[in-house]
Amino acid sequence: MYTSNRMSVETNQEQWLPNRIALSQLYESYLPAFQTVLSRIEAKLKSAISVSSVPVFKSRVKSFNSYYRKLLRNLPGDIGSSEDLPVITDIVGIRIICAFLEDLTRVESILRNTFDVFEVERKGADRTFREFGYESTHVLLGIPSDCSEGLSLPNGLIFEIQVRTILQDAWAEVEHELVYKSEFSPFDLPLKRKLASINASLSLADIIFQEIRDYQNKLNRELDKRRGSFYLKADEDGNLGLSGANALPPDEDFDASSPYVQGTIDDMILDAIEAHNNGNLEKAIVIYAKIIDAKPNSSVLSVIFKHRGMAYFAQSRYEDALGDFRASAESNPSNFRAYYYQGIVLAVMDRDDEAIECFSQSAAMNPFQPYVYFRRAESLYQLARYKEALSDLDKAVSLGFNKPEEKALRVRIAQKLDVS
Repeated sequence: MYTSNRMSVETNQEQWLPNRIALSQLYESYLPAFQTVLSRIEAKLKSAISVSSVPVFKSRVKSFNSYYRKLLRNLPGDIGSSEDLPVITDIVGIRIICAFLEDLTRVESILRNTFDVFEVERKGADRTFREFGYESTHVLLGIPSDCSEGLSLPNGLIFEIQVRTILQDAWAEVEHELVYKSEFSPFDLPLKRKLASINASLSLADIIFQEIRDYQNKLNRELDKRRGSFYLKADEDGNLGLSGANALPPDEDFDASSPYVQGTIDDMILDAIEAHNNGNLEKAIVIYAKIIDAKPNSSVLSVIFKHRGMAYFAQSRYEDALGDFRASAESNPSNFRAYYYQGIVLAVMDRDDEAIECFSQSAAMNPFQPYVYFRRAESLYQLARYKEALSDLDKAVSLGFNKPEEKALRVRIAQKLDVS
């Protein structure tokens, strides 16, 4: 127990005990400073901590009764004779609750880089599979000078941060009520087994949530690559007239008739996207087709049609691509990107009237798409609708689209307007 040993005491036959009334008055005099320093630390944490999920912060200053009980449980042999307040570790405490296990490591790293860390304790890490109890990371830290400025605080004051997942926190709260705060603890073996089973289930759920998160992160990285390659080819074919054969590396050898025997649809989607990103378009198209044949739900179908359409587009198979993007929209009518992609293909095919209609449908569903307005401006320019094109460019810029191609298109429009 981390303590600061200064306070007048009374003599007891067994040990030195602090004067409760005097200690209470001293503690109450410090409370405003405790609340202020807690508020400053929490603000500092919120500005410093950035993780994959939005963490929840719970903060509190320990009540005097809780402080006094804990002080007596951990009272040192001699707490000195000055007027300062004996310090325990968690007078000021903050709990940071995260959604995923990966966030716990990230938060701990941020704490080490932001504060002076005195101690890190991982509660529950040493329990066997037969034992139950909450898991939590407890970190003891020094008060930063910018948080204590202008405050009168007891010497040696530190603060405690507990870092947990949502499920770890839920277990800790329930266990606290059932075991810690109760006069009766479950000694009966069946009750212990039930508690251990619940704790194990929550721990397993945390692991499964993290595995799903890891899969999503990997898939999202692959999807970002896929979208970037698609837009690059759209720009090349739309503006430079380049052949689709130059957009991606040639396909690897792949037997399109070979059976695909991977496990879940999730596995197949990830494999298809990875093959797609590596330029192995035929393999990707075969896997996309097998997923479609498996008849997944409409949301999944919409995604698969969209990505197979991208693969067709990369091969300059524009009619096939357009058909898949339309199927994507039919599978999920609220998929505004499916209409956007239709517009891109139609623009590349010089069907600008139809492209404008698709871009407009996408913008009506989600008006916060700067790229939609820019693409529609390009098609409007092709149809000599220059003032409408300028209006769309202004909308794109207002949404943060500040790219050289926007300025170049604006110059071309100005030149056309000057001539006319």
